[in-house]
Amino acid sequence: MYSQIAANKRRSVVIILGFLVLIGVIAWFLSRYLSNNNSIFYIVLGCAALYAIITYFVASRMALAVNGAKEITQKDNPRLWRIIENLSITDGLPMPRVFIINDPAPNAFATGPRPDKAIVCATTGLLEIMTDTELQGVFAHELGHVKNYDIRVSMVVFALVAVVALLTDVIIRFTFFGVGDRRRQNSGQAGVIILVVGLVAAILAPIVATLIQLAISRQREYLADATGALTTRYPEGLISALQKIDKTGSALKKQNTATAHFFFANPLKGHSITNLFSTHPPIKDRIARLKNTETHA
Repeated sequence: MYSQIAANKRRSVVIILGFLVLIGVIAWFLSRYLSNNNSIFYIVLGCAALYAIITYFVASRMALAVNGAKEITQKDNPRLWRIIENLSITDGLPMPRVFIINDPAPNAFATGPRPDKAIVCATTGLLEIMTDTELQGVFAHELGHVKNYDIRVSMVVFALVAVVALLTDVIIRFTFFGVGDRRRQNSGQAGVIILVVGLVAAILAPIVATLIQLAISRQREYLADATGALTTRYPEGLISALQKIDKTGSALKKQNTATAHFFFANPLKGHSITNLFSTHPPIKDRIARLKNTETHA
């Protein structure tokens, strides 16, 4: 398990570096497209970095706000508070802030840039249908994200994906509104080649970035399942919770793609081909992996 966590962190560093290279290439193209002035490259890169930092720091607040989450105290829901407190002690983590979303769909999420700033949230639907053992499995999974620094990585990757989308959108808009026409005319055939390559990159880059984000998110869901099972020493609780969610569905009334990757199960409606672009692996696959881990424990 610990080797998996270490390997997960190494892979995340490599992927994030790849994102930075991709952003650098897009910024370079944008500077070449607009002028020969290298200062534009640094300005674009600086603005992209600033945008990523802002996106990173507002991600948690956005997740709470758009999903209508309300903070609670121990007296508001002693059962939920006790479960999270006991799991935090077991994991050696600070007690996170606790929130509840008024929604009948059984789901939960965790967010926060680091363990001492962690937030966990449950829907009212989750609290209604889960036993204490099942709730322990769900929140052991969520605190597993906190413990493995999955949330920080997800927030960074989300910010970088947003930057890629922003920069490529700028390229496309400049092209359609004629910005850079004079540069293309002055550079002749080379300018046309740069334009075509840039447009192709502008179309493909967001798709590639999104697929990378989905791959990271899915792997981290599997790892959080394994971490949660290790915390409780009772994978059957998490398996039972996943089976209930598989039967009832996990789609929230408020649909928000920007925060979907935070949740325990896919909070968005959609089936068949849309599942290929889900931030979550199929629940049946998660159950199968947990059962396999249980068998070989």
